Amino acid sequence: MNCPFLLNTLLQEAKSEFQPGTHVVIRSGMFLRRSDHSKIQRFFCKTCRKSFSTETTSPMKFQKKRHLNDLVFSLFGSSVSQRRVAKLLSINRKTAVRKFVFLGKICLKDIESKKHIPKRAIGDFIFDEMETFEHTKMKPLSIALAVEEKTRLIIDFKVSAMRAKGLLAERSRKKYGIRKDERKKNLNLLLSRLKLLSPNPVMIKSDMNPHYLNPVRKIFPKSFHQTFKGKRGCIVGQGELKSGGFDPLFSFNHTAAMLRANINRLARRTWSTTKKSECLSYHIAIYVFYHNLRLLKNVSFLT
Repeated sequence: MNCPFLLNTLLQEAKSEFQPGTHVVIRSGMFLRRSDHSKIQRFFCKTCRKSFSTETTSPMKFQKKRHLNDLVFSLFGSSVSQRRVAKLLSINRKTAVRKFVFLGKICLKDIESKKHIPKRAIGDFIFDEMETFEHTKMKPLSIALAVEEKTRLIIDFKVSAMRAKGLLAERSRKKYGIRKDERKKNLNLLLSRLKLLSPNPVMIKSDMNPHYLNPVRKIFPKSFHQTFKGKRGCIVGQGELKSGGFDPLFSFNHTAAMLRANINRLARRTWSTTKKSECLSYHIAIYVFYHNLRLLKNVSFLT
């Protein structure tokens, strides 16, 4: 079974254009696809004298194990590593890596096309940043994340490089040089993309980070920005879930804790670390679709 979110737009357009009975394009037999034993229609163009099929523009072209796409998608959204995916499905580890990159690129492209959210204006939302690292703790990364408060829908995210802090700062500069801090640029980009999804004034919530004030005022001049002081994390959430009564940022903190639990490379104590920042973006993009389309039951994508 193929992934429900895969890019089939080009394929559908091809099928609509390659209608039989026209004077330019005619049917030219069928062939049996080896991967899933499906019959594929072939066409012939009288103008360019070339043949093609309904699968010519498919993103899954040349895949021999396309029947595993949906299962691999679910496993990567359920805290399973690439090595364990290969072990569970009895496939080569290189195949698991190719599936991961294939699904990640498609999910990132679909997020830009807003296929992961309902066809409506986004309501009040909460945004904040999570921290992780690539390769080593001396090369930290920041994840700017926006969550709709009422539904816990993940709206958008951006992964940014940042400089090491605290006791690791000097060691990081000595070993890897001065890292470029991309948090400000990507935060403005994230808020600009959120503005397109929320044209009406909305309630925006965040913690009391002083770097959030000016971008929100500039991009959302008519919206109300409410800030809250951060609380101490409880033991179970290890920093994401907060202890001590009512949490006004619960929707974000609960979703962030779910990312920690369902993306193995984001867990607090794990050996499945991120080697490249783009791979972290791929994994988060896969989980965004898994979270919004399969885990949330109170969100309708038809309205």
